[in-house]
Amino acid sequence: MTHAPAPRQELDYPWADALPVSGECIDIAPGVRWLRMALPFALDHINLWLLHDEIEGANGTTPGWSVVDCGIADERTRSAWEQVFATQLHGLPVLRVIATHMHPDHVGLAHWLTQRWSRPASASGEAFDCRLWMSATDYATARLGSRSDNWTGGDAAAAFMVSHGLVDTPSIELIRTRAGYYASMVPQVPSTYRRLMDGDVLSIGSAQDAGRHAWRCHAGHGHAPEHIALHCASLGLLISGDMLLPRISTNVSVGHDEPEGNPLALFLTSLERMRALPADTLVLPSHGKPFRGLHARIDQLQTHHADRLMDVMDACAQQPCSAADLLPVLFKRQLDVHQTTFAMGESIAHLNALWHDGKLVRRLDRGIYRFSPAR
Repeated sequence: MTHAPAPRQELDYPWADALPVSGECIDIAPGVRWLRMALPFALDHINLWLLHDEIEGANGTTPGWSVVDCGIADERTRSAWEQVFATQLHGLPVLRVIATHMHPDHVGLAHWLTQRWSRPASASGEAFDCRLWMSATDYATARLGSRSDNWTGGDAAAAFMVSHGLVDTPSIELIRTRAGYYASMVPQVPSTYRRLMDGDVLSIGSAQDAGRHAWRCHAGHGHAPEHIALHCASLGLLISGDMLLPRISTNVSVGHDEPEGNPLALFLTSLERMRALPADTLVLPSHGKPFRGLHARIDQLQTHHADRLMDVMDACAQQPCSAADLLPVLFKRQLDVHQTTFAMGESIAHLNALWHDGKLVRRLDRGIYRFSPAR
C-alpha cells in the first residue's frame, strides 16, 4: 500500500483521534459498533463492525449481531473477540459473519466464529447455523489458500519476482519460504457459505434500533477478486472494506498466479462506480478512521495513481525498466523485506496497466521483463 495524501481540509474525521480499545467498541450509529483488532504487520490494525440484527426462527425472533470481518487466526485476536463476547454484545449471540473479502485479516477467524456461534438442535431450542456470507470468488480463493502449501509463496512466486527484476537475495528467500503463509493466518474456511453478489440487498437491524435497514452490496475488483462493500442509504454509511481507505492507497498487486493481470484498471473502475454514492456518506474503512469526504478521497486516489503511472512512463522513457527498477520511483521511503514483496506486486500492476493500454511494450531481456514506451 502506498501513501496517498489525504489533506485534512478535504476529509472530515467525526471521531477525531478517538479509537476503540482492544475488546471494546465505539458506537457509530444506532445498531452499528466499531471494533479495532491488532495485526502483526506494519499495517498494525483492522477495523471490524458489529451490526445489531435479528433472525426469524420457528420459535420466534432471535436478536443478536452480524459481524463484518474477522481478524487473523491467532490467539491474541481470539482473546480480543472473547472479551467482546463477554462485555460488548449485551448477552446476545453472533447470527452471521460477513467477510468483505478473502485476505487473512478479513476472513482468518471466520471458521472459528461461525463454529463458536452455531448450535445443534436440543430440547431447549432449534438448531442454528451461524453462516459465513461473502462473494463466491473470494470464498473459493480463501478455500484454496487455506489448503495450499504454495499459493502465496514458494518457488513459483520467487521465480515470478525474479522475472520482474528482483535480485535482492533476502527478499527472494522470504518469498520462497512463504509457502503456506496465507494458511498460517487462515487455517480453515467454513465448508458452507451464503453467496453475496453485486446489487444484493441485506436486511439488517432490529426493532430496538428503529427497525431493519437495507445494506446494498457493491462489488469491487483489483484489490481482491470480488470484494464486497456494504452501503446503507438510510444510515448514510458505507462499510468500505479495503476499497476506500483514508490515509493510504489500497494494495493493488499482480501475483504469480495471474502474471498478465490488470488489477489497477479494475480497481480504478471500481472506485469510479463508488462515486454514485452520496458525497456526505460516512465511510467505515478497514484501516484508519471513519471519515466523510467520499468523493474527495476518490479524486485523491485517482490522481495518486495517475501521477504514479506518469512517473512510470517517464522512467521507462529514459531506459527500459523492470518492476524492481521502479521501486525507488514509486516508493520514496525505505522498504523492508516484507514491504518489498507488496511493492513489487504494485510496481508490476502499474506496468501491466500501461502495457495493456498499449502505452508500453514488454520484452524479455535475459530472463527479466523490461518495459519501454510503444513506438
